[in-house]
Amino acid sequence: QVQLVESGGGLVQAGGSLRLSCAVSGGTFSSYIMGWFRQAPGKEREFVCIRWSGGTTAYADSVKGRFTISRDNAKNTVYLQMNSLKPEDTAVYYCRRFGVAGSWGQGTQVTVSS
Repeated sequence: QVQLVESGGGLVQAGGSLRLSCAVSGGTFSSYIMGWFRQAPGKEREFVCIRWSGGTTAYADSVKGRFTISRDNAKNTVYLQMNSLKPEDTAVYYCRRFGVAGSWGQGTQVTVSS
């Protein structure tokens, strides 16, 4: 079974930065298509970003230019660098392994104060 474990969330003031990590165990990490989603209270989970194994990335318009997804194959870890954070970025952030049989992490809370 593939396991995804997120970490790095917390409370930050608007304009600040956080880096989220997603540690992956099981399977062949280097071949995975990885990404991030987020979910605010009372709202549906929404797409944040994706990184294909070849290095191509795509971002939601709401985070483009502020967030960056990266990966370290040696550590089996994917990262989400979040800069210039806004209160509307407040949500639980979930790591995602894409595919027909994809996987979700448990989520990590990010709270941005005004």
